[in-house]
Amino acid sequence: MRRPRTQPDAEAPRPAQDGLLGALIKGEPGAWDAFVRRYAGLIVTAVRGVAREAAEVEDLTQEVFVRLCRNDFRLLRSYDPERAGLSTWITIVARSTARDALRRHRPVVVPIDAVPETQLSVDAVEPARKLKLPEALLSPRQREILAMLYDQEMEVAEVAARLGIDPQTVRSAHHKAMIKLRAHFKAGAE
Repeated sequence: MRRPRTQPDAEAPRPAQDGLLGALIKGEPGAWDAFVRRYAGLIVTAVRGVAREAAEVEDLTQEVFVRLCRNDFRLLRSYDPERAGLSTWITIVARSTARDALRRHRPVVVPIDAVPETQLSVDAVEPARKLKLPEALLSPRQREILAMLYDQEMEVAEVAARLGIDPQTVRSAHHKAMIKLRAHFKAGAE
């Protein structure tokens, strides 16, 4: 049950401005170090509850701390002690930040069981003959990306660098191409 919000007295400092949080927001020396010492364990625990692998915890924890101090501690300044305790609020921020980071950085995993391995070889010069696909099935960019990934065995980052695009764009094009290929071969098998 939420507590009713009350207007703080103009002269009385809000609890969010008192103590460690107040010192941090005011920019007092050592306040950030003290804040990290006090809340690092809480943040790591919250992140562990969200992380899929132990190796992700450190990076996700860093994401949380970056978010907390970004834009001159804008997020910390928005903390309202009338709505939740600071530990509860930090836990919620840590979990949501970790989930958001995982969604942004989630590698695209495409199961290719439906497509025979012999059909995955893509030749940028003669893709239609090797794959026996309608010319319009894949875009030229998708064909090029598949050729680089499978024929040249390049990593996503290498393909992105060579094409001058973001790695997520490479993953997205790869994923969309695989969906089209699966649908095409599934229709041919039926």
